[in-house]
Amino acid sequence: MNTVAEPEAPRRRLGPASASYAPFLPAVVLLGGFFLVPLGIIVIYSFWEVIDYNVVHHWTLGNYRYFFSVTAYVKTMWATLWVSVVATAISLGLAFPFAYWLSRYVPRRLRAPLLILVVVPFWTSYLLRVYSWLTILGEKGLLNRFLQWAGITHHPIGLFLYDRSAVILVLVYLYFPFAALTLYSSIERFDWDRLRAAMDLGATPLKAIRRILVPQVRPGIVTAIIFVFIPILGEYLTPQIVGGTGGVMIGNLVVNFFQAAEYTRGAAVSLLIALFILLLLIVFRRSLSAPEAYGG
Repeated sequence: MNTVAEPEAPRRRLGPASASYAPFLPAVVLLGGFFLVPLGIIVIYSFWEVIDYNVVHHWTLGNYRYFFSVTAYVKTMWATLWVSVVATAISLGLAFPFAYWLSRYVPRRLRAPLLILVVVPFWTSYLLRVYSWLTILGEKGLLNRFLQWAGITHHPIGLFLYDRSAVILVLVYLYFPFAALTLYSSIERFDWDRLRAAMDLGATPLKAIRRILVPQVRPGIVTAIIFVFIPILGEYLTPQIVGGTGGVMIGNLVVNFFQAAEYTRGAAVSLLIALFILLLLIVFRRSLSAPEAYGG
């Protein structure tokens, strides 16, 4: 009786288990060398102290106690929070109608040119964009010249610069494109038939947007908040250039500490900012994973 031998299954060549992770090695080295290691140094430095401009390896919580014991520093921290909240709210308040109008009413062939106009400011230097506002808001700037030409005032007004209102204005200008592009990419995929159906059933346009559109694009809204609010928390160049002493934010305190060789106190404040940002990311992550509610 003849038996037919079954073909042997091809042998799999199994290399070392670590070989499958080899493509991630450059990212691990980059992340570890340029993020985790500096972060670890900041954490350690925040628990040391500086004596006579020398870092002393004496473990203490004095840097944190010192920060919260100085009223000016605490006020600056709260000012940074409300400036960030206001600038983020204005940016999203301007970006949402723009993205809605662009996605629903603008012909598709014209959307790309309009988006390019939004991105155009990124083609120039960050510093150049901030310094340009000095020529607009300064005493000899475009705005003051217009007011004098219109006869509204006969002397330059110095109220437009070196205040928190100027900082908020410039921050909105800088971060509006982030909010606009993020919201557009989310709203552009929305099914507009749902909005029309809601209005056919008696909902007003604003109610249809609030009950139908906003819950559907909530991930885009949360992402836009992350892209705008978190970078603003660490801003220091814009407050320094257009805010002066009246627009100081917590990022300026960190720079001042390091410039004064108070490395441990600067590390402590930096770590406080990082922990607050980490807490915000956890909250935003949970808001994205939470089930969407359509009732109201």
